[in-house]
Amino acid sequence: MVEIKTDAALEAMREAGRVVAQALAAVREAAGIGVPLLELDAAARTVLRRAGAGSPFLGYRPSFAPAPFPAVICTSVNDAVVHGIPTDYRLRDGDLVSIDCGAELDGWTGDAAISFAVGTPRPADLDLIDATQRALDAGIAAATVGSRMGDISHAIGDVARRAGCGMPRDFGGHGIGRRMHEDPEVPNRGRPGRGFPLRHGLTLAIEPMLMAGGRDDYRTSTDGWTLHTADGSRAAHIEHTVAITADGPVILTAP
Repeated sequence: MVEIKTDAALEAMREAGRVVAQALAAVREAAGIGVPLLELDAAARTVLRRAGAGSPFLGYRPSFAPAPFPAVICTSVNDAVVHGIPTDYRLRDGDLVSIDCGAELDGWTGDAAISFAVGTPRPADLDLIDATQRALDAGIAAATVGSRMGDISHAIGDVARRAGCGMPRDFGGHGIGRRMHEDPEVPNRGRPGRGFPLRHGLTLAIEPMLMAGGRDDYRTSTDGWTLHTADGSRAAHIEHTVAITADGPVILTAP
């Protein structure tokens, strides 16, 4: 069931989104050569705790997962696409890192992700991050009243394909509100003019995941959570929670 939010609910979601933005900023600041991924998770936990917010990630267990997720952020490094579990792995010069984070505040949820390079970046990684950001920007620009879900999906997929990137099959964005994952699904590929109609008050987590090798297949790690590119190429993931309004799309997880 798709819930259309009131303007008051959108304001409440914006507050949750601000906490997400603050947590991602803290993680980005903490990241550096030699820093363990668990330290990044600790930085995000501190922000959530100080804001009085909960984590929709911690303890989350979808049907495919062998165990509840043990952290408040996903840390996906290099060929990991999404859902990476923070460990004692220490970041290395040139690593490509994607961080996904959510926050629950006063009954409403925000969800966003960033990708960045640690230390000296590879030019190809910067190109991949740029393509992922452009795909997200295109998807958000298409999120307008009177359009359809396929317009968002097509906009994302068009940027990805033009950049020569693959996108993992079966994974994309989602509705969001009282819970992190709500209807409708937001595919990262689709046909314009098709799918769910976009209305004022619809809130979506739009999240392109691009894989540099150009393939759409992936493998799941032995941890049962982390998705890796099948060919070992690098991946990037960038996400925002977006409200569709009569005045145009509004990013609820902007700083």
